[in-house]
Amino acid sequence: MSARDEESRSLVLGIESSCDETAAAVVANGREVLSNVVFSQADEHAKFGGVVPEVAGRIHLDSIEPAIQQALDDAGVTLADLSAIAVTAKPGLIGSLLVGLSAAKAIAWTRDLPLVAVDHIEAHVYAATMEAQADVRFPAIALVVSGGHTALYSVGSTFEMERVATTLDDAAGEAFDKVAWILGLAYPGGPSVSKLAESGQAAAIRFPRYSPKTPPGGSGGVRPIGFSFSGLKTSVLYHVRGGDALQPTPPPEEIEDRADIAASFQEAVVDSLVTQTLRAAGQAGIDQVLVAGGVACNQRLREVMHKEAKEKGIRAFFPSPAYCTDNAVMIAGLGWQRFQAGRVADLHLDASPR
Repeated sequence: MSARDEESRSLVLGIESSCDETAAAVVANGREVLSNVVFSQADEHAKFGGVVPEVAGRIHLDSIEPAIQQALDDAGVTLADLSAIAVTAKPGLIGSLLVGLSAAKAIAWTRDLPLVAVDHIEAHVYAATMEAQADVRFPAIALVVSGGHTALYSVGSTFEMERVATTLDDAAGEAFDKVAWILGLAYPGGPSVSKLAESGQAAAIRFPRYSPKTPPGGSGGVRPIGFSFSGLKTSVLYHVRGGDALQPTPPPEEIEDRADIAASFQEAVVDSLVTQTLRAAGQAGIDQVLVAGGVACNQRLREVMHKEAKEKGIRAFFPSPAYCTDNAVMIAGLGWQRFQAGRVADLHLDASPR
């Protein structure tokens, strides 16, 4: 890289602490990833079967400074080289958000750097475009699917997103966690259920798929769109209990068809996500679909979405797995875009859980 190119690079430090990952990253010009540091808390929360907000907040306090320093070291830069600080301001666990936000404010104030507030959901969507920016066109339909979110958005541009559908109850990733618990699998549930599903038959059990009901009076020929995974999770529980809800859940070693249950459950989730996403795109006349969030790592979801989207003349884009789960690369990337557009915050910026 020439000295002129080096000078033209605009570096943003991204900080992410919305849930149970403490992450920091340095990204140049919104696309070039110089470092990507993620300190996971999964082992700490596994003993509880899910994220405990108070525990998450305390671990963030211990991890935030080392994560930031490692991100700078890995990128070979110092705070003096930065153009701006980007931080997740919403949504998320309020205690966790405040740790990252306080660190970002401190750096911005002491170094006199612009502070950029980033929406965690918008950043997930941006992650799906970072490695394929030459191919992605707007408008697009975005599916954000994780442990805390399952929703569809109409995306008009990098800064224009409108939610068009969401889950009525559990997020898809949350359903994976609960089914993993039923089957005696490790937390987080997504990877463990997916791994077990590899040795099972997806067609072995026909678990239900949620289908949104048409409102009274009809919908003008437009089919309703939405998600629900609570009934699916309950169906798995009833199946494991032999159809009797009053029976206790048997120990994992006594569930003879565990692999088939995992594969059939995964197939039901994937079927719902793909069907509703492509329906939303088709009804809007949009031929670009972006899929992001932790569940976007699921290989079966990637396979089915690409296949069925192609059959409908729709292009589907996923981030690399490293940028699907919570990370600070997406925060720094979108933060750079907002910084370039002059969308900066001040030190009165506050965190919002919603």
